Amino acid sequence: MKNKKTKNEGFTLVELLVVMAIIALLAGLSLFALQGARSQGRDAKRKSDLETIRSALEIYKADCNVYPASIPNPGNKITGTCTGSTNTYLEDTPGDPSTGNKYPYSSSGTTYRLCAELEEPGPSDTCSIAGGNYEVTNP
Repeated sequence: MKNKKTKNEGFTLVELLVVMAIIALLAGLSLFALQGARSQGRDAKRKSDLETIRSALEIYKADCNVYPASIPNPGNKITGTCTGSTNTYLEDTPGDPSTGNKYPYSSSGTTYRLCAELEEPGPSDTCSIAGGNYEVTNP
């Protein structure tokens, strides 16, 4: 009878190290590539938040004939008591996705400016309120 030698099958340490190095390199490169996508996503969220607040402000003005003097902190309601009852115009005021802070807002009663600080501003993005480079105003 012949003795059959069993062959140890598997990967060598060098092969495993090479594969792990390649995986680490690809993971590192993808993190840098995704960073731009994350900041663009936060900027899109900021713009969407400002449009949501703008809609609530316009409905408020339609009811009260003026814009509110200030907007509440994130998480609070935009309400008004100007039609004989208290109305809720925005259930949950959004805040900046990075910091959670309130968006800069100023109002004269007949006009308003609402700003956000974009991470990747465009060439025409400006804001007249300190702390922002993207602005929405009353139509």
